[in-house]
Amino acid sequence: MSDLEIWIVIVALAVSTAITRSGFWLVGHRVTIPRRVNEMLRYAPSCALAAIIGPDLLLEPESLQVTLLNGKLLAGIASVGWYLWRRNMLETIVFGMLFFTALRLLHLF
Repeated sequence: MSDLEIWIVIVALAVSTAITRSGFWLVGHRVTIPRRVNEMLRYAPSCALAAIIGPDLLLEPESLQVTLLNGKLLAGIASVGWYLWRRNMLETIVFGMLFFTALRLLHLF
């Protein structure tokens, strides 16, 4: 690709992103979201997080690793336990990262 083509693609992506994201600002006050859809949207962040983190905890490059020899899975389980005990998301993130780092530094996995 030439430099001109790359810049055309960048500008096109920027414009399309701006249009799709600003659409709700432009017509948002005229559109009413049904109550049921609004209730379902509450779960969107949790679903997105599970879709990102789940495969990283369970999949190694070659296959599914659902064993106690998977350090990422152990750190995830420990993080869930921490969250259930403390109910603080920031502490859970820090604890999970520290737990996984400790497993790696101790060469357990």
